[in-house]
Amino acid sequence: MNEVDRSIINHMQEGFPVCERPFAILAEQLNLEEKELMQRVQALLDDGTLSRFGPLYNIEMLGGVYCLVAMQIPEHDLEKVIETVNSYPEVAHNYERTHELNVWFVLAAETESQLEGLLTDIEKQTGYPTFAMPKLDEYFVRLKFDA
Repeated sequence: MNEVDRSIINHMQEGFPVCERPFAILAEQLNLEEKELMQRVQALLDDGTLSRFGPLYNIEMLGGVYCLVAMQIPEHDLEKVIETVNSYPEVAHNYERTHELNVWFVLAAETESQLEGLLTDIEKQTGYPTFAMPKLDEYFVRLKFDA
């Protein structure tokens, strides 16, 4: 990753403008052209440097609930289970990990009872138990690069 890309990532973590052309605003702040900035962000997504680009919503402030969920899935069922879990629109941030609990995702719902129902349904559809880990404390960690 070069100095410009590190600067882009650092700068975007400080806030993203909510306006008609946010990339134009950021590009000006970074002394880039809007089109170049958008191409660079897309390239960072395409090469896997960034896994995601988009807003993070505080679902609790919107009246909903969420939790981190883990599953222990044997290798032979991994693809099938991941596909099933990803089919739920309430699932976000689904990752495979090298750990005994090898599938991790965030599950969001409008109510606690809906969340419990989704967990039960995922277990029924996959044939494997879920391990729900509700948030106890929240931490915000930024990843900053030397530009």
